[in-house]
Amino acid sequence: MYTQVIGKLRLALSPFEPEWANVPLYVTARGLATSPMPVGLRTIDAELDLIDHALVIRSSDGAVERRALGGAVADFYHDIMRALHDMHLDVTISVVPTEVADPIPFPDDQTHRTYEPAQAARFFGVLSMADVIMKEHRARFRGRTTPVHFFWGTFDLALTRYSGRPAEPAPGADVIQRVSQDAEEICAGWWPGDETLPYPSFYAYAHPSPDGMEEISIAPSGAGWNSGAGEFLLPYDAARSAPDPREAIRAFLESTYAGAAALLGWDSGLTEIRPPVHTRQRSARTLEEH
Repeated sequence: MYTQVIGKLRLALSPFEPEWANVPLYVTARGLATSPMPVGLRTIDAELDLIDHALVIRSSDGAVERRALGGAVADFYHDIMRALHDMHLDVTISVVPTEVADPIPFPDDQTHRTYEPAQAARFFGVLSMADVIMKEHRARFRGRTTPVHFFWGTFDLALTRYSGRPAEPAPGADVIQRVSQDAEEICAGWWPGDETLPYPSFYAYAHPSPDGMEEISIAPSGAGWNSGAGEFLLPYDAARSAPDPREAIRAFLESTYAGAAALLGWDSGLTEIRPPVHTRQRSARTLEEH
């Protein structure tokens, strides 16, 4: 719920971007942050520091507000509103959580009040490692792609590649889905799971899903098509137990993309990336030194 409050702040202040690109948070060296958000000619950002377990709000004119993580969501929300007011920022945000069952408006939420620093730090450690590998995957694409996003409604890291062709949202799509599904895309990410899939997984899917998607050959051996989710899954435990977890995750990301891209007719040249020779040599030397 803390990420929902910060996410709603970003939603209120950032200009709209296609496929809700103005909504997500980003993994930093210390936690999750909004990136700079405009307030007139000033900017502010907000970061959930999951190492020191504090919310930090900073402005481009030097103001800083800090609040320890913990306590009821209602108290967290009211403290943020007071902090913004003290920074001479009067911001109104949507106070109803998104994409959760039985949402409680932030000002009234005394129910959600448990914050476990050790669990938050463990979650951040997984996010941080997954973010590194997904950024490597992102770098191997010439076309339009998102940064690695953290969506605070569904609580997943996501990276989406686009062909440039429009697409129709699924029948009965809500406003979130209608905006996010209006372009042909291949998406991959990491998700901690929920009551419908009670284990963390790397995932991959295409929209619109082409005929034969579930039959493409993918790697590694622990990954497969999940008909209930309608996407490919690599359980986190399967990745962790692989002889080379990083290579297993990379193989999953690359093989699911390659199979979906072939079915959708994407140009194979989009993933033909050759870095300059001196860059490759420097990277190799750095690895050897460590």
